[in-house]
Amino acid sequence: MSNALALKLNSKLTVSEQSIDSYIQAVKAIPTLTEIEERALAFRLFEEEDLGAAKKLVLSHLRFVLYIAQGYRGYGLPLADLVQEGNIGLMKAIKRFDPNVGVRLVSFAVHWIRAEIHEFILKNWRIVKVATTKAQRKLFFNLRSSKKRLGWLSYAEVQTVAKDLGVLPKDVLEMEKRMSGNDTPFDAPTDHDDEDFVAAPSGYLEDYRFDPAALVEEHEWESQQSDKLHEVFASLDERSSDILQQRWLSEDKATLQDLADKYHVSAERIRQIETAAIKKLRKQMI
Repeated sequence: MSNALALKLNSKLTVSEQSIDSYIQAVKAIPTLTEIEERALAFRLFEEEDLGAAKKLVLSHLRFVLYIAQGYRGYGLPLADLVQEGNIGLMKAIKRFDPNVGVRLVSFAVHWIRAEIHEFILKNWRIVKVATTKAQRKLFFNLRSSKKRLGWLSYAEVQTVAKDLGVLPKDVLEMEKRMSGNDTPFDAPTDHDDEDFVAAPSGYLEDYRFDPAALVEEHEWESQQSDKLHEVFASLDERSSDILQQRWLSEDKATLQDLADKYHVSAERIRQIETAAIKKLRKQMI
């Protein structure tokens, strides 16, 4: 795809904050392409530089760009800007897409879309750039999740983060320092009549309960705990496992006497087995 063609497409994809709601509705109304339709259009673009084919490819993937851009709203930047940058990445991907490789365009384009959004965030998240090298960029997008699992970074934890992300310990310390600093706008008010008024920067931050990074971290933590719970359950003997299943995980929970009758022991013995199994679970889940 030529540069002139890309410029023509770009002029059709301008997104403003005022029009973002109508843009979202319009994008969701555009039908997606089947694999056969996509390949046919891709070959027309690749072999003939067909502008019509390029336009259809771009439009049919705008909802995918929107989906990715919404995942970066936690950085406090306008969604319209994130979408705009993602659309640029989509067009770069389409320009370089070779249908002979045999993969779907969406799989190829995701790298380019994210790369453009990452670059935009790094340039605009703070007045002073926090990430300028490859190692710093990796830390910028991963350190917050590492810190949440590890808490305040000690020497040993710095070593762990550095090893996990493949960077130097000094880079971890430098990025932690940069990300911990507070930025204050030049025109921030120094006083206000309302005692509940909060000056910059905290007064302008979004609710981080819905920060994509925090949601991903929470999902990963829950997933890890679930996997660990299944692993620990598997280590219990069959009777102990069954007792816990019947007493705590079944919709129709069994009583101690029900299980006592099943295993031909006293209800007190069932309670002792249950207590011992729970203690074992707690000890291994810590």
